[in-house]
Amino acid sequence: MYSSSDYRYRLRLRVFIGAVIDVPREALVYQAELTREARLEWGMDAPIAALAGQLMQESGFDPKAKSAYASGLSQFTPATARWISTLSTRLSDPNPLDPSWSIRAMVFYDHLLHDGVNPANDECGRYRAMLAEYNGGAKRWADRQKLSKEPGNYDVTAVINPGISKSNQQQNQNYAFFVVYRWQAIFVSWSGPLVCLPKTGN
Repeated sequence: MYSSSDYRYRLRLRVFIGAVIDVPREALVYQAELTREARLEWGMDAPIAALAGQLMQESGFDPKAKSAYASGLSQFTPATARWISTLSTRLSDPNPLDPSWSIRAMVFYDHLLHDGVNPANDECGRYRAMLAEYNGGAKRWADRQKLSKEPGNYDVTAVINPGISKSNQQQNQNYAFFVVYRWQAIFVSWSGPLVCLPKTGN
């Protein structure tokens, strides 16, 4: 847990960055489970607020959410769900519409992608690259890095179009931004370090 001064800082930060939206009631249902699963996968310093922001971006915490190709809290496609179920016994019997499976799958996949980002100049860039891979596929990020003069620099590399439509490129760029700088702000009072945001202070 963080200190009282850290908690006050988080509340000030939430106001400073314009996070006037309250934590959705639907999100509170999954707070304890997300925290538990994230710590099992990432350790006690799991970035809970950012992971919650990702669920907000993916589905708005609607376990029945469906898009053209994906479904559930963390919007897994059937193919990716089947594939990731082969990597962990805790993800066997894939079911994206099961909230518990969906949360476990997202935190596992995020951690896998996060550790595979190479090169990365800093943790903020690594985390945003991880989000870009989750949203658009690891191959697309690798293709961007091959074309980049600074493959470890997220801001330089993220704007490179690896051969996809302009709308998909923009959507992929926006994904990390919304998760980290918009939705994470709603959950800054939750546990764990904040991603890409100023460090805590008195």
